[in-house]
Amino acid sequence: MSSRLEPATRHYDEKLQHILKTSAKIFAEKGFHRTSVRDISRATKMSLAGLYYYFTTKEELLYLIQERCFLTLLQRWEQASGAEMDVRARIGLFAANHLSFFWHNTHEMKVMAHEDESLNGEFADKILVLKRRYVKVLMDLVEEWQQQEGGKGVDLRVATFSLFGMMNWTYTWYQAKRDLPLPQLIEQMLRIFFFGVLKAGQIDERWFISKPSREKDTFSLWQNIP
Repeated sequence: MSSRLEPATRHYDEKLQHILKTSAKIFAEKGFHRTSVRDISRATKMSLAGLYYYFTTKEELLYLIQERCFLTLLQRWEQASGAEMDVRARIGLFAANHLSFFWHNTHEMKVMAHEDESLNGEFADKILVLKRRYVKVLMDLVEEWQQQEGGKGVDLRVATFSLFGMMNWTYTWYQAKRDLPLPQLIEQMLRIFFFGVLKAGQIDERWFISKPSREKDTFSLWQNIP
């Protein structure tokens, strides 16, 4: 958090982050529609009046969580990506950013996946703009890869959303004690995406470098990005 913030502003931001993080956990566990503002009040140990200082409706609270998710993903991508990188390496970087986000922010991921249609009106429109912006990043990368390597036999939307599909539902089956560590999980998903199930284990290319697992270095949505 910027040291330039005035103490009152910094306190406001910390309080809001606490509310959003706690609300995301409750929404993930109970569902948005089955959660009341009183549930959030009890969990945050804040009064209803205190909560309504930070948001006006429960729907706005859901909007703020989803907005924070997309803005964080986009900001991390923009900071990490470089035009000088090979396009497949950039797709790998995008996937690593996406999966790392969900790995360390499971509650927020569940909220994004399960409450996709719970927003209406202006809130839904604003999230749709961010979602389209985020999807376009990957779609542009896949299109560049297709043009570079002549792989236009697969529809662009099918290719793009197939990769999103592999990544977005990891939390429904992944078990840390029996499945691959995060770096290996990312690499195997990308190998399947680029080469298919049958050839993924036969291609020996260092287009994506696995990094050592850093599970203790948690990527929290609620930590500021330098």
